Amino acid sequence: MSADITTTSHSEEAVYVYQAPVRLWHWINAIAILVLAVTGYLIGSPPPAVGGEASDSFVFGWIRYLHFSAAYIVAVGFVFRVYWAFVGNSHARQIFLPPVWRGSFWKELVHEVLWYAMIAKQPLKYSGHNPLATLVMHVMFVWGIIFMIVTGFALYGEGTGMGSWQYEMFSSWVIPLFGQSQDVHTWHHLGFWVIVCFVIAHIYAAVREDIMSRQSIISSMFSGWRTFRDGKPADDDH
Repeated sequence: MSADITTTSHSEEAVYVYQAPVRLWHWINAIAILVLAVTGYLIGSPPPAVGGEASDSFVFGWIRYLHFSAAYIVAVGFVFRVYWAFVGNSHARQIFLPPVWRGSFWKELVHEVLWYAMIAKQPLKYSGHNPLATLVMHVMFVWGIIFMIVTGFALYGEGTGMGSWQYEMFSSWVIPLFGQSQDVHTWHHLGFWVIVCFVIAHIYAAVREDIMSRQSIISSMFSGWRTFRDGKPADDDH
């Protein structure tokens, strides 16, 4: 008795995309943002008061301490990330400088919208971020983080007081710009939800593309290498 065995071959290509400093920043930043989100929510919606002397538990003090510490990590990390956009490879500056002047960028962005809407049947593959991801990260993440850093330090400067660098660099002009301190609190809290929405969309898109577009997305942020199964990235044609 014999059986016919059919073998199917496929090609696989790999491109080194994310350098080690970018990967390290990504995961440290992700943890810091998680801490900021949890503690920020608790600051906006405080837990029930704990009985006894506040100095015995210091629950809310620890919440604020973790929030401020994570905020400094995000701020310092962002400054480093901007620096690496200049000294790193082309992928390191992608989210900071979307090629909006290119007609092909907008054409491919429309395709990505149709792909995520389950209308387009075939995905395009990119060695870095696709055009839709690039634009969303630029608007919601880059400018979102800048907004949160500026408004966050403005609020923090109220506590450190006049004469501190936080107050002089941020509070002295940000609070009058918004009108009053409570307005800055409100906008900072709204910015928090924008970042939360971005993180949810970011995780969903990464998992979806890893499964559906036959290219590594999640693992590339660990190894730095993006692999492509059955086809080369679209931006290699440019």
